[in-house]
Amino acid sequence: MITKMKKYTFLVMTSAYDRFLQELQSTGVVHITLKSEGMADDETLQQSLSRIDEINRILRQGAPDQLLQEKAEVEAKIATTRKEAERVAVWGNFSSKRLEELKNAGYELFFYSCPKTAFQEEWGVKIAEQGSTAYFVSVGSPVSDEQCIEQNIGTKSASELNTDLEALNGLLVAADARIQAWWQQNEQPLREELKKAEAAVDWQRVTLSTDHTAEGRLSLLEGFCPVEQCGELNAKLDSMACYYVAEDPQADDKTPIKLRNNKFTKLFEPLTGMYGWPDYGEFDPTPVLGPFFLLFFALCIGDAGYGLILILLGYLIHKDKLKIDMFSGLGPIIMALGVGSTVVGYLMGGFFGIDLFAATWMPDWAKVCMFKNLGDPADGYKIMGYDVMMVLALVIGIVHICLAMTIKAVCYTKRFGFKQTVSVWGWLTLILGGLITAVLAMTNVLSQEATKIVLIVIAAVSALGIYIFNTPGRNPLINIGAGLWDTYNMATGIMGDVLSYIRLYALGLAGGMLGMAFNQLGTMVLGEQPNVGTWIGFILIVTFGHVLNLLMACLGAFVHPLRLTFVEYFKNSGYEGTGKLYKPFKKA
Repeated sequence: MITKMKKYTFLVMTSAYDRFLQELQSTGVVHITLKSEGMADDETLQQSLSRIDEINRILRQGAPDQLLQEKAEVEAKIATTRKEAERVAVWGNFSSKRLEELKNAGYELFFYSCPKTAFQEEWGVKIAEQGSTAYFVSVGSPVSDEQCIEQNIGTKSASELNTDLEALNGLLVAADARIQAWWQQNEQPLREELKKAEAAVDWQRVTLSTDHTAEGRLSLLEGFCPVEQCGELNAKLDSMACYYVAEDPQADDKTPIKLRNNKFTKLFEPLTGMYGWPDYGEFDPTPVLGPFFLLFFALCIGDAGYGLILILLGYLIHKDKLKIDMFSGLGPIIMALGVGSTVVGYLMGGFFGIDLFAATWMPDWAKVCMFKNLGDPADGYKIMGYDVMMVLALVIGIVHICLAMTIKAVCYTKRFGFKQTVSVWGWLTLILGGLITAVLAMTNVLSQEATKIVLIVIAAVSALGIYIFNTPGRNPLINIGAGLWDTYNMATGIMGDVLSYIRLYALGLAGGMLGMAFNQLGTMVLGEQPNVGTWIGFILIVTFGHVLNLLMACLGAFVHPLRLTFVEYFKNSGYEGTGKLYKPFKKA
């Protein structure tokens, strides 16, 4: 839900304005309406913003650029030295000084490589062979054969280079130690400086957003406050030397939004923010997004065993027993997704690639609630020849889209009035009314004659809204043309939107089949007479396979439900997501 706001206009004597801002900042409940004019030209503000960017970059990196550059240089030297050691290792442990002495004595050495099958003993002494290549040394004179490639063995042997590597690794350890020591000493001061810098930027933006009237003697400022905190703010303002007006926000005001959701729904607010926060006049999509995203994710995972692993991982992350930077703070939502995946995975009959519904050791009472029971046993537990999960995915898609259209009709009516949303209600009546009538007819609640009458009424009412009254006051012929174009878009769009939900079935099916395949591979390795070796092979294959399958399933289970929400649901619900979050002006 979106918290109700009050718009405040403050009028203060400029001589007392700084004191007023300090008091306002101490309340920490007013979101100031900021202006864009003059922000980019203010040198002090830009310097503060640059410092904030620099601090954030250092905090992300974990160290300043200088220390990171020193470490990168050592790592580059290690990579170069290791590569060089691998290259010259074929020549054994030679002494560059001894080679120079031989050259001065008239015994210059030439180093070559050639195909192993082409080597001739008169060319020189073969030193080593690697694969299909032979390495040899010619004494006194070079070899002119085109199959021979002269080699540069450098100035150090592999053993000498490995000694250098040990020293470089020591330097790398020292560089890491310097970075860690710097981080322990500077992290907290940097975070405190960041808070102060952000507070300073807020102050600068507020002062730049202030209008001055009466030849600069009065300062005018606008802001917003949540309704439940207006009493506290009013009491503070009444004790200050200022004039203020509190009123309801208008449609053209840039009213910030503050979401108010329960603990479960709040978990999914970051997903709403990924698309865009709702406008003040819009409907907060999070209460609908949360349960459906959880359901979609669980259907894509489709395995109760994987759900249990997600619960464990989420718990360990939440308790800081498992530290993964990219999942920091996401332990609760991972646990919630794991619970959903466990329940839905069980209903789908999947457990680490095992089909529980087909398992003979699974008691019949434990299979009663599984989705496959919705199908006809005589038809292979299918519904009209189609897999139960595919039909279920399409039904969920229809419900999701119908819910989106209902929300759109209600919210648009609230924002723009019924006259401006007649067409929206016409389409909702046609689609939702037609579906409900079809279900009632199929379940014999409505007779054939009653069904015809209801459908005729629905069609007539919908046609009036879609083709005649879609834009009140406009030429009816233009309305009819617009309605026909809208019909084409709806017919092609709705069908494609519904079919998009088949991905829920496809991903769950693919994950289950891949898990089953790894189980079969492990069983094949185990054999009929298992021993220690085959058991190790079985465990390695099954563990690697299911970890890989879980990672791929989680990726698909995140991306595709998000796509169904951002495209199919938001499009049909008319959600724009152009709002701005409530950010009160407060002290650091």
